[in-house]
Amino acid sequence: MSKIKITVERINGYCNLPVKVGDYFYVENSKLTIPEDQFVCIWALQSMMPIFPIFSEKKDLKEGHWVKDVKNFSCPDPKGLVQYRLEEVD
Repeated sequence: MSKIKITVERINGYCNLPVKVGDYFYVENSKLTIPEDQFVCIWALQSMMPIFPIFSEKKDLKEGHWVKDVKNFSCPDPKGLVQYRLEEVD
């Protein structure tokens, strides 16, 4: 499983968690790494968790598989307040 960097790309309105554009965290295998003084919303994290295993293996998926096009994720708030960018990193 590759390492995935999840970055706050945009905040549309008010989020009660003190995340800022540019905040990030990493998921690698079953390890979550959060830089000091940054936060991760557990609700956003739980909504992303199903995609992590398949996202990290997307290079092995057939051409045209929908996961190959996934680059962004919204928090589960009905207004989609926080937009995240997902990317594989070394």
